[in-house]
Amino acid sequence: MVNVIEPPKMLSTLDNPFNPFTQYDEWNAFDMSMGYNTNAYLARIAMSSDELSEEDESLAIDQAMNEIVELNLTGNYIIVTKETFKVRTPTI
Repeated sequence: MVNVIEPPKMLSTLDNPFNPFTQYDEWNAFDMSMGYNTNAYLARIAMSSDELSEEDESLAIDQAMNEIVELNLTGNYIIVTKETFKVRTPTI
């Protein structure tokens, strides 16, 4: 069995022009200013615990991100990696 290491992923929004991997402070400021509070939303959905191993905690966060994007109540959530992030210009 070969372990495939996936690149780290983050939950973001289509209209956030900042890369959460390289411009986290700017990304978070934009996210908060728009009222998304993505980190808090993710924390509410993720089934995490101090009792979980690091691997299980990572899996819980991955599952929560996938659930948020699958339900996508606002139609705005996306999952990005450092390599797949693209600057998007909001459409008016």
